[in-house]
Amino acid sequence: MKIAVLGTGDVGRQLASKLVALGHEVTLGSRSADHAGATAWAAEHDAAHGTFAAAAAGAELVVNATGGLVSLAALEAAGAENLAGKVVVDVSNPLDFSAGFPPAVQTPDGGSLAEQIQRTFPEARVVKTLNTMTNTVMVEPARVPGDHVVFVCGDDEEAKLTVTELLASFGWPAARIVDLGDLSGARGTELLLPLWLRLMGTLGTGDFNFGILKA
Repeated sequence: MKIAVLGTGDVGRQLASKLVALGHEVTLGSRSADHAGATAWAAEHDAAHGTFAAAAAGAELVVNATGGLVSLAALEAAGAENLAGKVVVDVSNPLDFSAGFPPAVQTPDGGSLAEQIQRTFPEARVVKTLNTMTNTVMVEPARVPGDHVVFVCGDDEEAKLTVTELLASFGWPAARIVDLGDLSGARGTELLLPLWLRLMGTLGTGDFNFGILKA
């Protein structure tokens, strides 16, 4: 599959590298065509890089791995016409560190960033997932023992199925992929991040995840 990963930070590069390893044709998107980090990553992985727009234009599926506070701007730079009809996997979190730690979670109109992305780009098929764990666990769930889970939500059932299949290829068993229903489920998963950050400080590592125990 031709996949654009927008964002050159740790999350974007980790996801892009895993997708390349799985045999996908990946383009790492950034603000500029000559971004040093994207250029180095592409050379190391024999992959492509380019602007947000160039990456999204040639993709069948787009991953938003940009910082949550700049995601809308990044996706606008990618171009609505380059997102239309495509699955957009949103793994971002709208965390505001401007007042220090702990960060505030920006919840537009009491909703979620994922819902705002969907409203802004109504022809895209937005699916929220992978935003409740560190990037290494995203692509290697076996790093954490036990039945921990990954959440998925979105308004388009076919898009969610596509994303679920992608998660399975990362190593997530079907029983541990929890479908939260429509995209409003992102309101809950985005609000988990302050707790996740506190736990990381307490545990001294990001190699942990949330699990669900049911009677």
